[in-house]
Amino acid sequence: MPAKETQRHIWRMEDRSEEDVAQENGRSDGTNGKPSGSPCTSLRMFLVALSFAYFAKALSGSYMKSTITQLERRFDIPSYLIGVIDGSFEIGNLLVIAFVSYFGAKLHRPKIIGLGCLLMSFGTFIIALPHFIIGRYEYETSVRWVMNSTQNSSPCRGDLPEDLTQTGRSPQVPSTGCEGESNLSMWIYVLLGNVLRGIGETPVQPLGISYIDDFATEENAALYVGCVQTISVIGPVFGYLLGSLCAKIYVDIGFVTMESITITPADARWVGAWWLGYLIAGVITLLSAIPFWFLPRSLPKAGSRVPKKGLQEEASFTKDAPHPKYKYQAEEHTSFTEMAKDFIPTLRTLLGHPVYVIYLYVVVIQLNSLIGMVTYKPKYIEQHFRQSASKANFLMGVINIPAVALGMFSGGLLMKRLKLNIMGAAKFAFCTSLIGYVLSMFFFAMSCENAKVAGVTVSYNNLDAVSYDKHSLFMPCNSDCFCSSSEWDPVCGQNGITYVSPCLAGCTTSTGSGKNTVFSNCSCVGVAVNFTAGTGQCPDKDDCDRMFPYFLALSVITSFIISLGGTPGYMFLIRCIKPQLKSLALGFHALATRTLAGIPAPIYFGAIIDTTCLKWGQKRCGGIGACRIYNTTAYRIAYLGLTLSLRTVSFIICIPGFVLLSRQLRQEEKKSALRGALANGGTELEAIRKEELVILNCDQVVHATENSTDRHSQL
Repeated sequence: MPAKETQRHIWRMEDRSEEDVAQENGRSDGTNGKPSGSPCTSLRMFLVALSFAYFAKALSGSYMKSTITQLERRFDIPSYLIGVIDGSFEIGNLLVIAFVSYFGAKLHRPKIIGLGCLLMSFGTFIIALPHFIIGRYEYETSVRWVMNSTQNSSPCRGDLPEDLTQTGRSPQVPSTGCEGESNLSMWIYVLLGNVLRGIGETPVQPLGISYIDDFATEENAALYVGCVQTISVIGPVFGYLLGSLCAKIYVDIGFVTMESITITPADARWVGAWWLGYLIAGVITLLSAIPFWFLPRSLPKAGSRVPKKGLQEEASFTKDAPHPKYKYQAEEHTSFTEMAKDFIPTLRTLLGHPVYVIYLYVVVIQLNSLIGMVTYKPKYIEQHFRQSASKANFLMGVINIPAVALGMFSGGLLMKRLKLNIMGAAKFAFCTSLIGYVLSMFFFAMSCENAKVAGVTVSYNNLDAVSYDKHSLFMPCNSDCFCSSSEWDPVCGQNGITYVSPCLAGCTTSTGSGKNTVFSNCSCVGVAVNFTAGTGQCPDKDDCDRMFPYFLALSVITSFIISLGGTPGYMFLIRCIKPQLKSLALGFHALATRTLAGIPAPIYFGAIIDTTCLKWGQKRCGGIGACRIYNTTAYRIAYLGLTLSLRTVSFIICIPGFVLLSRQLRQEEKKSALRGALANGGTELEAIRKEELVILNCDQVVHATENSTDRHSQL
């Protein structure tokens, strides 16, 4: 009885000390509750807050990609420069990711994530700033909007004193426009704002995922991470839908009369209200920062984290890991100097892990393919299938992205149901990626013909294809008009051919105003007695309309299959290393992918896409502006060919990766068996020692009893 009472007393003391520690953590974190009393509630609150933060950052990131063509046209810049702007987000990550991942894991992780959300919000507002600084958007047009006008000036001006066909100068663009040319450098504000977004996003992923994995049970960790990753894919749905909505609204809405706008959203010169979406995304990101300031620094372990039979590999990989009450001792107060001294040795240990290094190689190459493809996919839909920016963004949001979200969630659920170990997760991710790769090859067969543009893709008589240069635009039918070869003001002739401008179509008169303008007496149209043309390009997309549904269906299927391996692949990353290296491994993984994939991929994808441009726009003071029309065949080969080539290289690297992983697992199994044998031997030795002690104690008791009996007899 005394021994049992003593044991109960010790248990009560331990429980009281744990409660005191929890209360101290609660006071230091600014919370009044007892974390030890409701660890599941606090973890779920963190899960909801992190999911909202993932949603906010994914929404603003996808909206950035949905505005690529809008930014190109607004600031008159080529695709490779847009790639630089898009990659600036990763540059912001690169500046601080390693230090935030390492030092942040030892500090108050929820508050650091909240601070990052504030920075993301501020950067998003800066991106929208140029709209309120630069003047109104001006585009090339020979159409003038005059109220109650029935007769406009002639597009074909044969009385000009100089041959403008040699200089390429447009009579409609006055030289005084150069005074506002410096405003076009305002795209630098977009770049700087995106850098701030990247810095703010840095702590969200490594600190958030490691926090969940530290305090969630083994069976729930994969499901929780899958839920967060799914939310991060749902965010782009709303991001692209927001992009679709804003692309329909004219950039200077509220400041111009819409009747005076002579172009439509399908026109290559149209610019939507790109700035409006950034203001909305900034507000949402600002709201996501609030919950993190009320969450505790650490939580009691939600359950036993003893490795199961299906996870022997993880146990062997983490054999040297301690087993404290808290899986990750983030609450230990260590000086900054001590942490800094330990950084290089810890990083060396991480990079000495062969499986982790091979995994990084594969992921970096795969993400080069994925980032380049996703960044320019809306533009590919616009240019290749001749859809508006609004429709392209809408389809990305409601068809493609939900398939990715479903695949991510299903992958996490399958991993939990199948109880995949490390090797199983690696094989599952590889197989899904390989199947998606094979299906993606069918995209090459889904082609559209080039738009029929006189002097650019076809000859003026619509009989032969042409190799475009500025001299191919001039024919005898427009030789007396002294037209500009640099402007882009397309009109659709009654013969179904698009002409670069009314002047190059040989039109001498025009009637109506705005979008209803009709050009007459167009000598290059040449259709019997009808020589008229209307504003804008000819639709001419019957073949694309037939092929487009098949493209969307295949895109959904491949996106779903590839995303199935997303969650197992990510869980493989955090399970193949020791727990104390987890945050650094996630951070270095993010650093490598952003440096070697996120930054360069949009740039060289954009540069290669630029080589397929047939007709460039021109800035007001000269120089190349945004591309107006692409060679769709060359675009398809360059875009899809580069994507699949990168993925081919990644599959080749996977072969030595599986060999190293199998060898590592076999070695760890042998070591585990040896440790088990030693442990069993030690247990037997300890049992023998205990028996000897019991016998010795019994002998001592018997001896003492005999002595006591002898003394009693003597007395």
